[in-house]
Parts: sequence; structure tokens; C-alpha cells
Amino acid sequence: MSNYRRDFTKGGLYFFTIVLQDRTKSYLTDYINEFRSAYKQTCEHYPFETVAICILPDHIHLLMQLPENDDNYAIRIAYLKTQFTRQLPKECRQFNKNRQKYRESGIWQRRFWEHLIRDDKDLANHLDYIYYNPVKHGYVETVKDWPYSSFHRDVKAEIYPEDWGGNPDLKIKGDI
Repeated sequence: MSNYRRDFTKGGLYFFTIVLQDRTKSYLTDYINEFRSAYKQTCEHYPFETVAICILPDHIHLLMQLPENDDNYAIRIAYLKTQFTRQLPKECRQFNKNRQKYRESGIWQRRFWEHLIRDDKDLANHLDYIYYNPVKHGYVETVKDWPYSSFHRDVKAEIYPEDWGGNPDLKIKGDI
């Protein structure tokens, strides 16, 4: 068994990747309104700032800024997963005895990837990675064409130009 230890920094800025159990499903975009509702409920119950988000059919990339005296990102991720799962039609859930033992419905992978953002360069790299991900996976040819992303908010705020990521030869440095 691995000896992985999660970082818990109060007020930390974290990058997350949260993935569906069955990567062939597209529940996150097929049920985008249910996801948005679950996300809103999560923000209301366990406040945090959404620095960036990109929702793809089978996974989410999220940059979450925790409140100053709070390090409990795990409760936010768990709550989001639970709220989204509850809003899905029952036929989407894949119950079996082992999953019931762990109170799982077969929608999400049990774990998630988390990374504490350490500096401005790290933040910039993760923002670029999040926004370019739909192009990387072949869902769209340009970043601006993906509708399920905070990229559009950042264009309005003049953080990114609208045509950023529109070059098919652009290579994002490595996989994060």
C-alpha cells in the first residue's frame, strides 16, 4: 500500500482532478444542469472561491481557494460528489454489495488528485492546463469553443485573450 499523504494548508489554493468511475460515461456534460446545481449547493454549504474550473464529460479540473482558516477540501469534494450523484437518474448508478459497504453508487472514482499551488508560476501552469484540457482531449479545436469552463469568465475579466489556446500546434508542458 502506498504511503501517500495529503497536504492540508489552511486557506490553501488547490488544484483537483475528480474523475467518474466509468470513463466511457459523459454524465458531467450530459447532466450539466444537475452538476451546476450540485456545485452551487456545495459552495453554499462549504464556501470556497472557484479560481478556475473545467467540466469535461468524465472528469473535472478545479482550482479551489479555501477560506483563510479552513483546510477541509475533502468535505467539499465529498459533498459535491454526493449532491451530483443524488440528482442523477437512478439508472446511472451502479450499485453492488461492495460499493454499498462504502456508501458508493458507482459514479465516482473513490479518490481524487489534489495539488497545493505553490507559487504564481505553478498557478499559471495549472490554469493553462485546465483551460486547454478540452482541446487536448479532442472535444474542441479551440479553448473558447468549450462551454463548460470558467475560461469565458476569465476572458471577460481580461485575464486571457479570447483566442488563447486556438493554436493547434500549442503544446502544454507535460501532464500535470
